[in-house]
Amino acid sequence: MSLKKTGNGAVDSAVAASSQLQVLQKTQAVGPYALSGRIRADYDRVNTALESQGYYAGHVTISVDVAGQSLDGLNPELPDALKTAGAKNGGKGSVKITIAAALGTQFRLGDVSIVAPEPKVKADPSAPTSASTQPPTPAPTQASAQTQHKAGASPAATKAQATTQPPQPVTLTEGEQKAFGLASGQPALAATVLAAQGNLLTYLEEEGYATAVVATPVAYLKPQSQTLDIIYHVERGPKVVIGPIALSGLVHVKDSFLRRRLTLHEGELYRPSTIEAARQDLAGTGVFSTVQVHDAPPIITLGPNISRVPGVTQAMPVNFGFAEGKRHTLSAQAGFSTDLGGRAGVSWTHHNLLGAAEQLKLTALVTGLGGSAQQGLGYDVYADFNKPDFLRRDQTLSLRVEAIKQLLYSYRQTAFLARGGLGRHLGRYWFVSAGLMGMREEIQQFGDTRRYFIISTPLSATYDSTQLLNPIDPATHGIRASLTATPSVSLGSTTSFFTILTAQASTYFDFARLGITKPGSSVLAVRGIVGSVQGASTYQIPPDQRLYAGGPATVRGFRYQGVGPQYGNTKYAIGGTSMDAGTVEFRQRLPKNLGMAAFVDAGQVGTGSRPGQGTLRIGYGAGVRYFTPIGPVRVDVALPVNRPAQGDKWELYLGLGETF
Repeated sequence: MSLKKTGNGAVDSAVAASSQLQVLQKTQAVGPYALSGRIRADYDRVNTALESQGYYAGHVTISVDVAGQSLDGLNPELPDALKTAGAKNGGKGSVKITIAAALGTQFRLGDVSIVAPEPKVKADPSAPTSASTQPPTPAPTQASAQTQHKAGASPAATKAQATTQPPQPVTLTEGEQKAFGLASGQPALAATVLAAQGNLLTYLEEEGYATAVVATPVAYLKPQSQTLDIIYHVERGPKVVIGPIALSGLVHVKDSFLRRRLTLHEGELYRPSTIEAARQDLAGTGVFSTVQVHDAPPIITLGPNISRVPGVTQAMPVNFGFAEGKRHTLSAQAGFSTDLGGRAGVSWTHHNLLGAAEQLKLTALVTGLGGSAQQGLGYDVYADFNKPDFLRRDQTLSLRVEAIKQLLYSYRQTAFLARGGLGRHLGRYWFVSAGLMGMREEIQQFGDTRRYFIISTPLSATYDSTQLLNPIDPATHGIRASLTATPSVSLGSTTSFFTILTAQASTYFDFARLGITKPGSSVLAVRGIVGSVQGASTYQIPPDQRLYAGGPATVRGFRYQGVGPQYGNTKYAIGGTSMDAGTVEFRQRLPKNLGMAAFVDAGQVGTGSRPGQGTLRIGYGAGVRYFTPIGPVRVDVALPVNRPAQGDKWELYLGLGETF
């Protein structure tokens, strides 16, 4: 099977996509008569592809080479010839089919008419027909095939139709004409003709014409002038605003909560984009399995002072329909790395605790299941409570109480903490938060045990333009950046005041932008991190508040907290008051849900407050990915370039999602 090139890439692509012979040639072989039927059907299919590109005078030729002879695809002897050739070769006869298309002249648009719909007049079945009312022949194109019967494509019209007034022209405004974007003289491309219909309808609806109609265009072919006349029937209908908003299907979610959150308001100009944005926002609360919205006619007239659009008092009621999701979920989590060992646990979540999408999550984890950075088993048990739209819309209250036990080589910690904070979205990409945290802890380091009570006020700002609906999905473009400042006071045997500053940014470059790969197939990811502690030296702050590096969050190839000053010639990390790290990672998608990655990490920890101090450590490695519906499963192996004393020779990391 082969397709002869026409010299026009758009036509060649359309022909290849429309030909059943081309599309189905790799499927299971069919019998001679079925193949003949497929060949005959391809004449119309390929001809339609030519017409979609404006070539109405084109010609399609399909030649079939079988048993040493060449037959036209329409030859009535072709089925028997195919059958005979198959029999002579034991049912395995080979057939060569060639499709060739002669383009001819590309037609252009002639008259482009925009008129009101024809009046609906009942025809008198006893009245004689008049051949004089027959319109020009509609073009057999995709733009007209669905409407020929509506636009008078029949051989004759009834007497009642003949005596009706001709359709009234519709004058488009400047904005409507720009959206329509169609004019005489343009190439008669079916896609352009149909796109003009959709573009105009969308524009009218966005201008408040909720019942606007732009019918499928009717095309009339004029072979003599090699043009195509197009008629669009357009009816704007009344301009309306949003009418009463109904909420249906609610069981446990409070109506008052949704109405406070709703971004759509009665009296606003009717716009489908605004309505859809409101639907998506309500769906984002996480308590519904589906959220639907639809108009609820008839159109009504609003009372005085309700409409927010001057001169518009007619309104379209709108109905939101909800199906609530599961109120409770139980999930398990697990992870492993050679430095931190294994961790496993369960979480129970209530997604609508008080009827306003409040979320309560209880989690219990066992940590330190082996690992070169661990000295024994630990735990992490916490309860999270989140209340959306707290005090104002788009502001979330977050509360946590947590108990932690970590037996790290750097220090042993047992702590209880409580924290609360407010977070708010600013625009599309920014999120800011502020909070207050109190922590009571006991830490043992290098044989010295101390108790601390720490009060801090974490402040953060986050920017994310990756536009991912699922945060576990790998980013392929955009920037993620965060800046945190945590003023703290530590009360114990001594009192210290200090502020921890950290900044992190990552960006992603898709090689599809260079036109050499498919979107999302080859991605270069780059990450940078800096940190600094101001106001106190290393030994003036608790060990868990110091800065460390090593592990997947900073420098792979070195165990967790394995980069930075060490205590003597041991594997015990001291920590520091400055840190910087960077990563370059190449990610490549492979067939069958597989992928791979190669990376280089570098970082250092210093005892001064200025980043860029300390011994630079470099790690490198590679990994594989298996892409599941919930995100990629990641397996990475990393090796150190300049391993410190007591450092690990290699590290293995298993997890869900990319490292950044």
